[in-house]
Amino acid sequence: MKQLLLDVLAAPAPSLENYVAGPNIEALATLRALAPGRAVYLWGPAGCGRTHLLRALSDRPGAVYLDSHSPVSAYRRTAQPDESDARPALIAIDDLHLLDEPRLACVFSLYNRWRETSATDIALSLIVAGERAPGQLEIREDLRTRLGWDLVFRLEVLSDAEKTDALIRQAASRGLQLAPEVVNWILTHYERDMRQLSALLDALDRYSLAAKRPITLPLLRAMLAEQPQPPSIQSYSSLS
Repeated sequence: MKQLLLDVLAAPAPSLENYVAGPNIEALATLRALAPGRAVYLWGPAGCGRTHLLRALSDRPGAVYLDSHSPVSAYRRTAQPDESDARPALIAIDDLHLLDEPRLACVFSLYNRWRETSATDIALSLIVAGERAPGQLEIREDLRTRLGWDLVFRLEVLSDAEKTDALIRQAASRGLQLAPEVVNWILTHYERDMRQLSALLDALDRYSLAAKRPITLPLLRAMLAEQPQPPSIQSYSSLS
């Protein structure tokens, strides 16, 4: 059972398919159809799915993902590539609000490069994300204005009702029925990220089959009590 939990409790890789859009359906549709030569700035609070979307978009050949942990040299190669550097068709810059001045300078150059090539056969797609609207960011003014050169979307965090609906629909697609008390316990005690919630649902489905027991709150508690390392559980105080 413990190995079963280790195998399935890890959240699946971010994809556009496993992103639960909720009120962000327009942003998701735009990203699905994103063409070379377009730029998108996504902003919203923690938990709205900014990183999920950027990771999903950059998980393909010819794409690059950069954040505050990426070395400055990677930013420089991406913003001003020489003939020996690869020229990615899609560049995703995450957590703009956490970048220092050298990295922000590269993002500024990158926007200039994006605009200069947007109507050429080497046009690229540029997706940048931060926690605030462009006008509220404490960054250099010339970069702030560039964030609004093309599309801007505010991402909203899913409400508990939307997460409940998403979990019930995902369970139904597996032929499962989740009692209200099971869903309420999950949303109270477990990570609110939908990828983690989906991974928990997968684990619960397999655990139920292995144990030959229906999905109930006692079964959920028993499953989580057997998890060797609980990276996603906020508290076990309610397990007893």
